[in-house]
Amino acid sequence: MKQSQKRKINWSRFLSGVPAGDYIFQDISYAEQMEQASALIKEAGLILIGAGAGASSAAGLTYGGERFTRNFGEFIEKYGSMYMTDMYAAGFYPFPTEEAKWGYWSKHSMINRFLPPALPLYQQLYEIVKEKEYFVLTTNVDHQFQKAGFQTERIFATQGDYGNIQCEKGCHPKIYDAERLFRQMDQARYDCLVPSVMVPKCPVCGGNMAMHLRCDRYFVEDEDWHEAAGHYHDFLKKMEQKKGVLLELGVGFNTPTIIRFPFEKMVRENRNLSFIRLNMNEAFVPESFGNRAIGIGGDMAKVISDLYNRSSI
Repeated sequence: MKQSQKRKINWSRFLSGVPAGDYIFQDISYAEQMEQASALIKEAGLILIGAGAGASSAAGLTYGGERFTRNFGEFIEKYGSMYMTDMYAAGFYPFPTEEAKWGYWSKHSMINRFLPPALPLYQQLYEIVKEKEYFVLTTNVDHQFQKAGFQTERIFATQGDYGNIQCEKGCHPKIYDAERLFRQMDQARYDCLVPSVMVPKCPVCGGNMAMHLRCDRYFVEDEDWHEAAGHYHDFLKKMEQKKGVLLELGVGFNTPTIIRFPFEKMVRENRNLSFIRLNMNEAFVPESFGNRAIGIGGDMAKVISDLYNRSSI
């Protein structure tokens, strides 16, 4: 594998002490990268997919720009463009009332969880791996893997789901399906607010409810969450013995300790594992992995489409 020595990057200053001085952008053609990635996937006995926000963004679920202004114009006008810069930032706005909070989050959930169909990137990804023994670890909360056909028991969504709510203080270990409620809120919303009668209350403590998203120490890890964690642990045990590929999709440095750093650690410690990193701007990989690592930058939707076309030949 020909690799550039001139474009080496030293990330060791901010990688929390992880030995990372050998990160590089690979200096090989896109065609060569695709050929190598296709071969690794074809030969793999196990495939572990790690997906971050970049995967859904590449699939079309962008949180900023025209998609944000088109869908959230009334919120931008009401609360101000200084605060409503994109869907992610808007979620941290200090809404003055529960009616205002759920006015925003019901809209956010409809736009990013319930209304979008299974998107082509995820559908093609499923076609690539469906005949393999696979598992998905994801920090995404938009349910796209399930919509595309991935089996629920092979998915560990660590950070929650836009379709569920929980007690704001996590007073009991249970989450609640909010689809029907959010659809009703979406119809009843006026001036960015939902009717007071629709504001959910905790059935146990009577307090406020919140989105089931990991944002503080009150995040509820219910029975299904722990079962999914167990399935992930079991899959990792299998990967210790078989030839496998870790396919990382759009994972940055927001929560690198969930996917990015652990994936690199696994490949570093197990010679039977190979690593494919797809990332728009951060597709650098450890040079020490040699031919066991491929870092492909640019448009992930095109990369997945090209891998899908190669797998169907």
